[in-house]
Amino acid sequence: MSELRRRALGSGKTVSRKARLKPESGLSSTNHSPNGSPANSRVGSRANSRPGSRYASEDEFASDSENDDIMTMSANSVDGDEDVGSTTTWVERLQDRVTELQDRKRSSVQGREATLGGYNHLLKHHFAQGQLQRSVAEIMPVLLRDVKNGSSDEERLRALKAFTLTVLTCSSDTVFEQALPILKAACHDSEEEDNKIEAIHALSIAVTYGGGSTEAAEEVLDFLLEIIESDGHSVTAADSAPVVTAALQAWAFVASHLDDLTDQSETAIEAFMEQLDSSDPDVQTGAGVNIALLFEAARDYEEETGQSFDMQYNQHRIMTRMAEIVRDSSKTISKKGRRNLRSNFSSIVTSLERGKGPGYSTAGRSGPNPHTGGSRTDDQSDFREFGYREKIRIYNQFLLIDTWSLHTRVELLKILLGGGFGIHYLENPVIRDILSSAEVEFISERRPKK
Repeated sequence: MSELRRRALGSGKTVSRKARLKPESGLSSTNHSPNGSPANSRVGSRANSRPGSRYASEDEFASDSENDDIMTMSANSVDGDEDVGSTTTWVERLQDRVTELQDRKRSSVQGREATLGGYNHLLKHHFAQGQLQRSVAEIMPVLLRDVKNGSSDEERLRALKAFTLTVLTCSSDTVFEQALPILKAACHDSEEEDNKIEAIHALSIAVTYGGGSTEAAEEVLDFLLEIIESDGHSVTAADSAPVVTAALQAWAFVASHLDDLTDQSETAIEAFMEQLDSSDPDVQTGAGVNIALLFEAARDYEEETGQSFDMQYNQHRIMTRMAEIVRDSSKTISKKGRRNLRSNFSSIVTSLERGKGPGYSTAGRSGPNPHTGGSRTDDQSDFREFGYREKIRIYNQFLLIDTWSLHTRVELLKILLGGGFGIHYLENPVIRDILSSAEVEFISERRPKK
């Protein structure tokens, strides 16, 4: 197992010092995994949704597998001979897709696109490690060949998604070295913006769960930072806000797996500060989140080592700049974009001021007065802040997101897994370990509202 993956699956930035003081949360713990998946759960959010305001809200990720299977059969049938009323299981359909991926003789471009589409849908909405384990060594080269030499942009795009989902399903200690030049080339050479975005995301997953070392992760951070600093020019995506946003998300995800960001911090924070001046609210939000992540890393580093971590930029300057951006944004972005930007920047400013994680609310209420039958007291000394408000609902439990490291991981995984996020959290040990520092609260344990 590679050094970086060992860090991700049990040590390093996955678990903060505060989290390590809590009881360990293993896969077999009854505090995390119910015996079965609820049958009547809502489908989660779209796979490619942009990170908006998540504070004081509860996102729900629960997927109805029966509906997902029907969609796979009806929308992604390769030969058109699968009937919606078919009794075949998702395991049988996945095996068919794997066989089609491996046997490319007499296949058409449209057929390969459909095969990849069906394969991706099944991997998103089911944990298929047991079904793929025996054939993954043959599948990976096929997917990378499609990424490199696919006959259409759509085929290459779906191959990139398939590669990422396969690594998240069957993590590897060896695939990164083979994938690195192909994924970098896809970032540079793809003509379609979406392909560049998927290649950037695939690169971040490959280096963390495909066998990348710490040194390889640092090199990937440098590559992503070039995209950010150049406004996309370094990968022939000049002034592309979605590509720069993807690079910001990927940078944060990879950085969250490293213990020491002192070598990257000075150049990185300069680039992020420049992107605060972007005209795109997603780029501004991504830059702000990465700044908060760096300051969080600095606090953790100083706490754990006792050594100073000089961030070059003082917090007051950053908070002042964010306030100016929110004030001036009314003339340049939409009302919705302005609202999301204000919410996210407010969370970041609170984080810098108070040394907290994302979504921390300083609002609150006074505690009960035992001398008046439980009514509220006006004593401000008993004032209680609401605290962390960013949560994700997965079936009958909530995950509390209280660090920027955890926030950045969740945001990227929601993009990659979409409505299958809940299934993978419950069943996929890789996803569970990525999010192992999240506090879990069961709905049944919550006090009923009065």
